Amino acid sequence: MTTLAALVAGAATTILLLRTMGAVLANPVLERENYRGHRLPTAVGLVLVTAVVAVDGGRAVLGLVGVGDAATAPSRLLVLTAVVAFGLLGLLDDLLGDAHDRGLAGHVRAALRGRVTTGFVKLGGGAAVALVLAGTIVGDRPGRVLLDGALVALAANLGNLLDRAPGRTTKWALVAAVPLLWSAGTDATGVALAVVVGSAAALLWGDLRERFMLGDTGANALGAALGTATVLEAPEAARDVVVACLLALTLLSEVVSFSRIIDAVPPLRWFDRLGREVRR
Repeated sequence: MTTLAALVAGAATTILLLRTMGAVLANPVLERENYRGHRLPTAVGLVLVTAVVAVDGGRAVLGLVGVGDAATAPSRLLVLTAVVAFGLLGLLDDLLGDAHDRGLAGHVRAALRGRVTTGFVKLGGGAAVALVLAGTIVGDRPGRVLLDGALVALAANLGNLLDRAPGRTTKWALVAAVPLLWSAGTDATGVALAVVVGSAAALLWGDLRERFMLGDTGANALGAALGTATVLEAPEAARDVVVACLLALTLLSEVVSFSRIIDAVPPLRWFDRLGREVRR
C-alpha cells in the first residue's frame, strides 16, 4: 500500500463511519459543552480509532489473498497499538471525567489525597503503554526507553492540551505529520501513520464547523500515533529535541493558557481560526 492510498483509505473509511454511526454519536452520554457553551457530541475520535482498526483489518485480509503484504510489519502493529490504547484511555476520560481537577498537577494532587481521577488513569495508563511501545522499539536500553516513552506519552498529552478549540489539535497534528510522512515514505511506519492522518483530516471539517468534538479519545490517539512514529523514524538526537520541547510545553500549560498565547500572536491566531465558522 502506498502512502497516498493509505491517506485515502483512512479518509474514506472515516467518512463512511461518520455517515453510518449517527445513532452512536447522537447518544446523550457523549454530549458535552464546547468552549462556546454549545452542547455537541464529543469523543468522535472513536471514529478515528475505529477507522484505523478497520483499515488495518482490511489490509490483513487482503494480504491473506495475495494483495499487499501478507506479513504485518512490527512498526505497523506499534502504531495501531498506540491508537487503540491511547484512544481507549481518552474515551474513559470523555465518558467519566469531570472538570473539577485540571492539568497534570491537579490530577497528581487528587491522587496524593487518595482520589484517583480518570485523568490520572489516562496519564498513568498512557505512561505505561508508552514505555511498553518504546521498549519494544529500542530494546534493552533503559535511558533511551524512558526518553522515548516520555516522547510518546507527552505527545498524546499535548494533543489533549491543544483540544480546546475547534480543529486545533488536528491542524497542528497535520503540520507535525508532514515531515514524518516525508521521512518515512512508503515504509510500514509511513503507511500506518498515513491511515491515521487521513482519518483525522476527514474529521477536521466537522470539527471546525462545530458539528462534533474530537474529544480526548481522538486527541490522545492522534498525539500518540505521531509520537510513536517519531520514535520509529527520527534519529535519537532529533527525538531528544522533540521530547525536550514537549516537556517544556507541558510545563508551560500548567501556568498559562495556550489559547491566551495563541490569541496574542497574530500568525498563531490566524492559523487557529482558519476554517472556523464565524458565529455572531
